[in-house]
Amino acid sequence: MKWQNKKVIVTGGAGFIGGVLVDKLLSLGANVKVVDKLLLPNKPQIWQAKLQRLTSIYRKYGYSEPDVELMDLRYERHAFQNLCRGYDVVFHLSALFGGREFVDKYQTDTSEILAIDHNVIMASYEAGVDRLHYSSSACVYPPSLNRPGYLLKEDDILSTGERWKSSDNLYGFAKLMGELQLKVLYEEKGFKSSICRYLTVYGPGQFDATHAIAALIERALDREDPYVVWGSGEQERGFTYVDDIVEGTILAAEKITDATPVNLGWDKRYKIRDVAKMILEITGHEPKEIVFDRSKPEGPFSRALDITRAKQLLGWEPKVDLYDGLLKTVEWHKELREKYKVPYLTL
Repeated sequence: MKWQNKKVIVTGGAGFIGGVLVDKLLSLGANVKVVDKLLLPNKPQIWQAKLQRLTSIYRKYGYSEPDVELMDLRYERHAFQNLCRGYDVVFHLSALFGGREFVDKYQTDTSEILAIDHNVIMASYEAGVDRLHYSSSACVYPPSLNRPGYLLKEDDILSTGERWKSSDNLYGFAKLMGELQLKVLYEEKGFKSSICRYLTVYGPGQFDATHAIAALIERALDREDPYVVWGSGEQERGFTYVDDIVEGTILAAEKITDATPVNLGWDKRYKIRDVAKMILEITGHEPKEIVFDRSKPEGPFSRALDITRAKQLLGWEPKVDLYDGLLKTVEWHKELREKYKVPYLTL
């Protein structure tokens, strides 16, 4: 697929991954409309910062203003359907998510993903969109398989048969239901779609400091002492830089049409305590004490992905190693603080 002059919608395009995806699609010559709720009335500086970031992205490519449609996809299915008419591709990234604590403790809020996904998927199909890309998550996998040495494979979903343990809380189930809806829509109606399961994405543009790397960077820049790390510090992840995720996402939209899910993420694991040490080194912070707060949720003990399918179907594998990605991410956090003159966590 050639992206030049393609009409594309990115739901959640003002968000972390969405903003990077919009930037890349514009660089490829696509005409991109962002659909985003964008309204955070209790944190006005965050949504203002997101809008300013989006504005700067569009202006790089000669636009005076970003092409943004404010819409609450929980309720506005028909409005979104009307908007989609004449568009070629929808990248669906909109969701409710807020890091580990959100996944563990806010199940009612998470359930709204079911409504968002159903509205976007059916509206896109009924509007005649050629294809849809769905951003899924490694949370679809059974927690019992998140163990050292095991790489999660795409066919591992629902493999344990354990009630409420076959995905990572309701968030994982909601993402899995979005995947399955696309699979049956392809089988019964021929609607083309692709699915990528993301793993622990980090990088510039992540305004939500409830995520591990963003939170650890902010605490280091705050010169926090004692320096607090959630959990035991022994939990490990295959952290994946956002540019790699976006590259794989676009490749999937180009090459997959039958809703075959593909893992995107590092198969290399890092312990949180080692990530914290890297961040302290990069930021030059030397706390007298590092505290591992075991009262805080740490999620699955070990999670990394088998990316054989991504290599075979997409020719994709991650390129940015963790230390190099952290260097870029810390620099972005510093620039954000300088721009707004206040610590990130108060935004």
